[in-house]
Amino acid sequence: MLTTETVSRLFSAFNGLNVMIIGDVMVDSYIWGNVERISPEAPVPIVTVEKRENRLGGAANVALNIKSLGANPILCSVIGNDTKGNEFFDLLTEESMSIEGIVRSNQRLTTTKFRVFGNHAQMLRVDEETTENLKKEEFVRLSERISGLLKSNNTDVIIFQDYDKGIITPALIKKVVGLAKQKNIPVVVDPKKRNFLEYREVTLFKPNLKEVRDGLNLDIEENNRKDVEKAVTRLKELLNAEIILNTLSSKGIFVKWNGGQQHISAHLRNISDVSGAGDTVISVAALCLAKGVEPADMAAIANLAGGLVCEEVGVVPIDKNKLQDEVIRLLTR
Repeated sequence: MLTTETVSRLFSAFNGLNVMIIGDVMVDSYIWGNVERISPEAPVPIVTVEKRENRLGGAANVALNIKSLGANPILCSVIGNDTKGNEFFDLLTEESMSIEGIVRSNQRLTTTKFRVFGNHAQMLRVDEETTENLKKEEFVRLSERISGLLKSNNTDVIIFQDYDKGIITPALIKKVVGLAKQKNIPVVVDPKKRNFLEYREVTLFKPNLKEVRDGLNLDIEENNRKDVEKAVTRLKELLNAEIILNTLSSKGIFVKWNGGQQHISAHLRNISDVSGAGDTVISVAALCLAKGVEPADMAAIANLAGGLVCEEVGVVPIDKNKLQDEVIRLLTR
């Protein structure tokens, strides 16, 4: 049971955790401006630029969430030897985050998502990326980097943050899960379609409803609790995972673990932007798991966190103090 005292202790305990994040990193590049007229060249709005901004995205946003929650992120990925790769390194340095887990390659682009906002509304997104699986040399370099970091650091939890950009492969999953089992490190996963059923015997698996539909090739309605429960039960059996945390957007979260299950409703929010909500949910869930929080309480806290970041425009990390206050206000007795 969550109390004000246990929540305060939990959030303080986040500060001592080391978290390895493996996955597809990217630069989120924003153009902010005003729209006052339509182009004479085509029926599209003209955005007069007022500000440009780069932010850490993808698995790097998970690392940023981990840091915002007080823990130490160890980010492992492959980026390009390109201008955006340099900008990515600069962003990590600005956040005082280590670059020792980042491999650079001449064969890849640094994934960048360009978002154009006019009058505070997103009008366009342009993606620049490579989605091919890592080449053998890149895999070996990343794999060796991960193995070395696991040997030299006391890692409390590992997060796979998969965006189907090719960094995470079945071979990498198998190797990391094997190393984690040897060291008794919990593994949590935020999956995408390509590797969906490759994450066997992980500790926690966190798909959204679309990913469950696509991954299991099922037609599931979010309003039909029985369908959701059946699908999650099937998924848990296929993966032999300890916990399945199925996010259901405005319907909240359904969590199933060895010995129980629970539906948790979403809290009413003024939704501005859902970008990055999944990153926040997996970050909070991973830290709670590392500290031994019961699955139902972990899901409830992560559910609150995902809703909070949706009140912000763009991809932003969670505010630890705000989340702690919300957990105490809404979840304690």
